[in-house]
Amino acid sequence: MTTYKEAGVDVEAGEETVDRIRSSVQETFTPGVLADIGAFGSFFEPDLEGMDEPVLVSSIDGVGTKLKVASRAERYDTVGQDLVNHCVNDVAVCGAQPLYFLDYYGVGALEPDTAEAVVGGFATACDENGCALVGGEIAEMPDVYGEGDFDLVGTVVGLVDKGEIVTGDEVAPGDVLLGLPSTGVHTNGYTLARSVLFDAFTVDDCPSELGGMSVGEALLRVHRSYLRPIRALAEAGLARGLAHITGGGLPNNLRRVVPDACAAVVDYDAWDRPSIFSLIQELGDVPEDDMRQTFNLGIGLVAVVRAEDVSRAVDKLEAVGESPIRMGRIDDAEASS
Repeated sequence: MTTYKEAGVDVEAGEETVDRIRSSVQETFTPGVLADIGAFGSFFEPDLEGMDEPVLVSSIDGVGTKLKVASRAERYDTVGQDLVNHCVNDVAVCGAQPLYFLDYYGVGALEPDTAEAVVGGFATACDENGCALVGGEIAEMPDVYGEGDFDLVGTVVGLVDKGEIVTGDEVAPGDVLLGLPSTGVHTNGYTLARSVLFDAFTVDDCPSELGGMSVGEALLRVHRSYLRPIRALAEAGLARGLAHITGGGLPNNLRRVVPDACAAVVDYDAWDRPSIFSLIQELGDVPEDDMRQTFNLGIGLVAVVRAEDVSRAVDKLEAVGESPIRMGRIDDAEASS
């Protein structure tokens, strides 16, 4: 006789995990949440007061091979935050306020301590972003995930009034690019970063270039949320376009919010790159074009504003604790080609 547990799935560990995470999940609940953890579906009643044409905005993403770094470092409390913040940023740059988040956590062998840390990260970031963690799935599949392997996927749903959607359609030559600093590599480019850094260092090594941080600490810095500065700009009507700098770096993500007739011209000397990027480039002899197409290079969000609005936009951003960088402009596409 073979039991489910002997085949590789521990139902009791799953029940223990749910019991452990229940309170942290419930602490994220906002007034719109109508069902407790454990229901077959998640229910959310949005507050539509004051909205003329409410529109739902959704985004789904993963953490990628940053999970491999978490496994090496045996630290699991940050990657859940990464996932929530990444997804929140993606709907926020469209002008939306996040409402709720759902996660998928797939693992080869479920360890309640690890699962509690991961889901605790979800809860921490949901609470910080004012969105509810309304549901998720923990799947133990030893035939799919190897020993120590796991995967995270998350979905966020947000709400915006149709007339306040930020599309980038109004971006025009003469507009200015204002960049907000990243907290490091965020959640993109880890296949290249790991290939270079772990050929030279262990996860606990502290190269002098990192100013006292270990390689693991530098790579696991949390992908920050830009919700607060985005809302400051959007509510003041100052953002003509907003770009979350993820896979594809500045060139590809700016292209998503700039009309075809325009081109974003970035001054890469306008800010100091975090040392983790210089270390990767020097150790791996990585071409500059690859660096620009792979990493955020220290700028995690770009706002496109009118030249005459730059001073007001900077004031708004500084008022919420940001240090914006004037890092480029919008040109006519033909003139810049």
